[in-house]
Amino acid sequence: MAVYFHEEDLPEGVLAPGPVAVDTETMGLITPRDRLCLVQISDGGGDEHLVRFKVGSAYDAPNLKAVLADPARVKLYHFARFDLAAIEHYLGVEASPVFCTKIASKLTRTYTDRHGLKNLVNELLGAEISKQQQSSDWGAEEINEAQRDYAASDVRFLHRLKDILEARLEREGRSAMAQACFEFLPTRARLDLAGWAEHDIFSHM
Repeated sequence: MAVYFHEEDLPEGVLAPGPVAVDTETMGLITPRDRLCLVQISDGGGDEHLVRFKVGSAYDAPNLKAVLADPARVKLYHFARFDLAAIEHYLGVEASPVFCTKIASKLTRTYTDRHGLKNLVNELLGAEISKQQQSSDWGAEEINEAQRDYAASDVRFLHRLKDILEARLEREGRSAMAQACFEFLPTRARLDLAGWAEHDIFSHM
């Protein structure tokens, strides 16, 4: 297992075929204001790749974009809604099809209201991850080792979580419902970008 750090793009051919786990780190939670700083990606084979974008980046990352936009590759996220918006806004691609472990958790782990990645990894995999670097400065000139390890851990477990959560969705008869939610997520992300982040357009009011 290794964590590889790249500037501005993913090297060609470093990922095996199949689903990829994806996460992002930004300067904050308001996507158009808070720039995309890092994209983490893993094929589930044990290595994680971190692609850093510096201040003033043109986000011209053809290898990374090709993977993210590949319709034959499922992208695994935890809270896909945010990552999809950041990727589309800055990289200009729709990073789908999608499997979101947070949505799958909410549809299956109805016995709890704790659906964070840390909670899932602990309960379903018996492992611990640290969230200490979650609010650190991702726009810094140097991304330190603690930040790199934190960022890598956000994609390290998603393949295994997907397998467990898929089985639970099937067991509870909610696979079709989950798939419909996953397919809507790129549109949900665009609604966020267009100004409807805090409004439920399906509500009566």
